[in-house]
Amino acid sequence: MTGGSGVIDLNADLGESFGAWRLGDDEALLAVVTSANIACGFHAGDPLTLRRACAGAVANRVSIGAQVSYRDLAGFGRREMVVPPEELTAEVLYQIAALDGIARAEGGKVSYVKPHGALYNRAVTDPVQAAAITAAITAYDPGLPLLTLPGSQTARAGAAAGLAVVAEGFADRAYRADGTLVPRGQPGAVISDPDLAAARAAQIATDHVLLAADGQRVTVPVRSLCVHGDTPGAVTIARAVRDALERAGVTVAAFA
Repeated sequence: MTGGSGVIDLNADLGESFGAWRLGDDEALLAVVTSANIACGFHAGDPLTLRRACAGAVANRVSIGAQVSYRDLAGFGRREMVVPPEELTAEVLYQIAALDGIARAEGGKVSYVKPHGALYNRAVTDPVQAAAITAAITAYDPGLPLLTLPGSQTARAGAAAGLAVVAEGFADRAYRADGTLVPRGQPGAVISDPDLAAARAAQIATDHVLLAADGQRVTVPVRSLCVHGDTPGAVTIARAVRDALERAGVTVAAFA
């Protein structure tokens, strides 16, 4: 590997429990990551869960991101939906505002926005939905950075709207040769081996490349790396990724 003097943010999805249903280990992840993509109640998370996640992020000095989604609790926000642009903008605006209010009550604030699941992946290639997301951010606070896949329609729409766009990579997901993620329904889409995820993270951070599922090299110039909170063994993966980044000489720090 080359490099090793860069700065990388490590983010994870949190606040995804709902009522009696528990998902992920927010407390443990907050001791590892530098940014928390906290659910806003549309794909996961109830008010108490979100409040506890925000309080934990503030206590651990972890940046809070609004993880906005389709209104899809039953499908965990991973079912593609057709939502009119005006409605999608309003729903994203609603989610940002709700989480920011809770975060401020706990002494923090929303510092960036990241789409979740099917909305994230749809907006990668759909300029209409990408523009709807950026319109919501601009309406609420044009100073909020947008975290998304580099080269995506989301990134283009954010840049066109004057937002700070932060490029994101994934330590626990397989890639296609075009730089997009392998759909979750396909074999090998999710990487649950901590050693493999850690090695990929270090390669992305230092060489800015990774091997796609078909063996092709993909360039991934990113500022933030994600570990999904609902991936089996997420905490172990996150710790392995952070350790690998630090061993490679990479500074792990939030971008916002």
